[in-house]
Amino acid sequence: MELDAKIPSGPIEKKWDKAKFDYKLVNPANKRKYSVIVVGTGLAGGSAAATLGELGYNVKAFCFQDSPRRAHSIAAQGGINAAKNYQNDGDSVYRLFYDTVKGGDYRAREANVYRLAQLSVNIIDQCVAQGVPFAREYGGLLANRSFGGAQVSRTFYARGQTGQQLLLGCYQQLERQIDAGRVQMYPRTEMLDVIVIDGKARGIVVRDLISGAISSHLADAVILATGGYGNVFYLSTNAKGSNVTASWRAHKKGALFANPCFTQIHPTCIPVSGEYQSKLTLMSESLRNDGRIWVPVKKGDKRPASQIPEAERDYYLERRYPSFGNLVPRDVASRAAKAACDEGRGVGETGLGVYLDFADSIKRLGKKTIEERYGNLFEMYDRITGEDPYSVPMRIFPAIHYTMGGLWVDYNLQSTIPGLFVLGEANFSDHGANRLGASALMQGLADGYFVIPYTLGNYLASAKLDKVEATHQEVKRSEQCTNEQVKRLLGIKGKRTVDSFHRELGKLMWEYCGMARNAKGLKFAGAKIAELEQEFWQNVNVVGDGGELNQSLEKAGRVADFFELGKLMCHDALVREESCGGHFREEYQTPEGEALRRDDEFAYVSAWGYRGAGNQPELNKEPLSFEYVHLAQRSYK
Repeated sequence: MELDAKIPSGPIEKKWDKAKFDYKLVNPANKRKYSVIVVGTGLAGGSAAATLGELGYNVKAFCFQDSPRRAHSIAAQGGINAAKNYQNDGDSVYRLFYDTVKGGDYRAREANVYRLAQLSVNIIDQCVAQGVPFAREYGGLLANRSFGGAQVSRTFYARGQTGQQLLLGCYQQLERQIDAGRVQMYPRTEMLDVIVIDGKARGIVVRDLISGAISSHLADAVILATGGYGNVFYLSTNAKGSNVTASWRAHKKGALFANPCFTQIHPTCIPVSGEYQSKLTLMSESLRNDGRIWVPVKKGDKRPASQIPEAERDYYLERRYPSFGNLVPRDVASRAAKAACDEGRGVGETGLGVYLDFADSIKRLGKKTIEERYGNLFEMYDRITGEDPYSVPMRIFPAIHYTMGGLWVDYNLQSTIPGLFVLGEANFSDHGANRLGASALMQGLADGYFVIPYTLGNYLASAKLDKVEATHQEVKRSEQCTNEQVKRLLGIKGKRTVDSFHRELGKLMWEYCGMARNAKGLKFAGAKIAELEQEFWQNVNVVGDGGELNQSLEKAGRVADFFELGKLMCHDALVREESCGGHFREEYQTPEGEALRRDDEFAYVSAWGYRGAGNQPELNKEPLSFEYVHLAQRSYK
């Protein structure tokens, strides 16, 4: 398939303005004639539904949570980036653009990233107008702090609850549109298929998670804003309900899946404590502003941190990366932590941990200042571990967090299925091979508030959309396929739980497609996942039936999709014979152990097409060109 990214012509700083002027418009009276489905109500989906409702479109919004405000965006902690330059420390739209392209290790599309940097300045104004309680300086101006991969302070925050506060601002706008009758809300409803008619996305098939009823909803366009697929690893910082099903079912209907092996390992998570765990807890990257990361100099040193003198501590990030120190990007910090632990210098009972120490900051700034900045994060850490971070260092270790891969979209955020738009973490477009901290919230809100209103309008004004009835054969076929899968899962009556399969899949993914990958391991994992998937379809035990609340059935459908995704991730990682960002192939590294890109062969987006069960996926390439941020070996030293 020839991929057309539909990037506007002209200088990069004028592309978005040119596109907006060139787009066809739908006049206000005609907007009322169009219907739009939005799946997902986090920052991307919630902002899109609210904005489209405000514009006059008829919107149906779906989420599997009991309320839109329970979307996983609520869990984001540290902040949201914007190039406001309030600190007068050298920031600009161009610098945010540069940092994001470089942070993504030159595997993102320049035009999309520049637009994101441009829109960042509008997002903050929008959110302040909604009443989001950002932290402020003593004079009343909005406060900023630093995040990894930047040498300026551009991250706006509300203590360690930024995602929650932004989502509440978005949620109140969504509720306003629900009250006005322009948005119909369907909570506790899971999308299980996309309905494609005459080559265009015209609706979705859903299952009511309370009654089990399967039904269809039709519209003129469909927007997916369903988040990432980190839970393929079982243990991740994602909410347990987060899954890939909506994106994967769209992929099987013709939407290309791009860069699936680009997964982000977050360096600042509470270490795994035992086999009983079902998820991991993130500690915000913002803590690296005031916390210093270190391990003992000596291997196997198990003394308490307080008994290890300064001369016997290795502040390895400060030593290896003096220009950025503890604020190197996430992929760099994660690999450095792994290397220290692999050398036998990890801390804690398992040796899979490093210290994040606030003693110097408390001494310099006072405990009160640290409490004001991070109090709820310190309290959360204390409740989970039973250790007080004000008196002893936190113990942290990398964990799966965010996914840069996702459904392929063009500049208009439209997938390879016309009429199917993909926003936020569900698409691949803005972060390349590694996302800089505090950029996820920025992308989600930029897509929902500022991009999709223009690009959707252009599609609706340009497309010929015949009326579709619920009796259409494609609607019936999608419903039938969905019902058949539910019956198949319920009919297996095996002996293993869904979670046991998911946990085993996750271990394979983490071990062979996690922080480090190699050809031998990826081939092994691909074969083992195929074997495990075969056993799943013969021996999984899904209790209950389909006509009721059945979380075992929900999980089984999601894990079935994770098996197929896991195979594609391993295949994608095997084909990409280079290291870049979060994709670290052990065969391709510099003498210093840094990622070694191969731009001559792999400066492209891997966009995979589905070719049916049991068949190899089809690779489509979108070449990446770098006119403004020239290709260079990434260095944070």
